[in-house]
Amino acid sequence: MRAAVITGVAGLVLTSDERKLFSESRPAGVILFSRNIASLDQVRGLVADFNAAIASEHTLVLVDQEGGRVQRIKPPLASLLPPAAAYLAHARGDVTAAASAARNVARLLADELRTFSINTDCAPVVDLPVPGAHGIIGNRAFATDAQGVIAVGRAFAEGLMDGAVLPVMKHIPGHGRALADSHLELPVVAASRAVLEASDFVPFRALADLPAAMTAHVVFSCLDPAAPASTSPAVIQQVVRERCGFSGLLMSDDLGMRALTGSFADRTRAVLAAGSDLALHCSGNFDEMIDVAGAAPPLGGLALDRFRVALAVTERTPRPYDRAEAQAVLEALVTHGA
Repeated sequence: MRAAVITGVAGLVLTSDERKLFSESRPAGVILFSRNIASLDQVRGLVADFNAAIASEHTLVLVDQEGGRVQRIKPPLASLLPPAAAYLAHARGDVTAAASAARNVARLLADELRTFSINTDCAPVVDLPVPGAHGIIGNRAFATDAQGVIAVGRAFAEGLMDGAVLPVMKHIPGHGRALADSHLELPVVAASRAVLEASDFVPFRALADLPAAMTAHVVFSCLDPAAPASTSPAVIQQVVRERCGFSGLLMSDDLGMRALTGSFADRTRAVLAAGSDLALHCSGNFDEMIDVAGAAPPLGGLALDRFRVALAVTERTPRPYDRAEAQAVLEALVTHGA
């Protein structure tokens, strides 16, 4: 059985303690950060060692490779990627052209990620930013209007899937209105349910057919004033699953973010009890990893079904594409600084 957790690792290679923990707990996936990335061969070796430890090659290997500020694999190891807002800016507001560019870049990105043995990208960000919100989302969003976010975000996700890479849309049911950075503190959104329904939730409803998503550590006062969305059964079940209609694999945002409180075991239990299928722990801190592993149950039931559906995306045969065209599109975006 696989555990309902995605884990980070501390460094460039697995320690003997990590290897032992992973062989016993068998996480559903691993997430890599810049601290884990030195060269192509090193990353491939690290992934191979993780797979050997869990005794399976059928696993999710994640990275945050959005582009712009959030790009864990940097040049010269991988292409420089534009921020999400660049697609519409470069296309001068032409949504069709921006979507085409996003799909091309994402398809090229999928090839790069698979070269590193990475099969899951924590992107696209489909949050809808509003004026006055904290800049943590900012140009990580594709647009400031729902239809732009939907069109370009879907194209980016489909480009990844065309290349057999699983997209994870973020941060359901919405982080764009937050006035604080959930890495550092707990954001509280005071907007009414009617406002949220007409704005923040719209991209997630439109993209509910995507295979995976990540929750938001944000309190929506009108929905559950006592808990962030990620630990609120009311928000996950009534809004994410029912109102937004998302039926895919749901993972929490990082358990280590300061928006959450309590022990790491408590945090793990809270996100899973709320309705996430997987708890995400990123720091690579071994003591935290032990607590998370001890609190995470085996994957089963609908969570296991959703995991298998998501994993199947990574096991497809990549679709052919015009690599030269995709490279030219990317170079134009980066060259013009859009």
